[in-house]
Amino acid sequence: MHSRNHSNLPKGHVVVYVGELQKKRFVVPISYLNHPSFVDLLKGIEEEFGFNHPMGGLTIPCKEEAFLNLTSQVRASF
Repeated sequence: MHSRNHSNLPKGHVVVYVGELQKKRFVVPISYLNHPSFVDLLKGIEEEFGFNHPMGGLTIPCKEEAFLNLTSQVRASF
């Protein structure tokens, strides 16, 4: 997982904006989106907030620490 401020996006990755108030940009492998834990997170977000993403990437309104813990678990399972 990468945290980036520029617009270069590696092949096979997706931009994710994470945070409750301030959003931080992360670049994660697309394969993460199919992991059961990530799918559960996305379903919960869709139910609560919908899928309107004005920043041009997927917006996940959770604490950055929780997102980092999730991505660590996902990365370890691959």
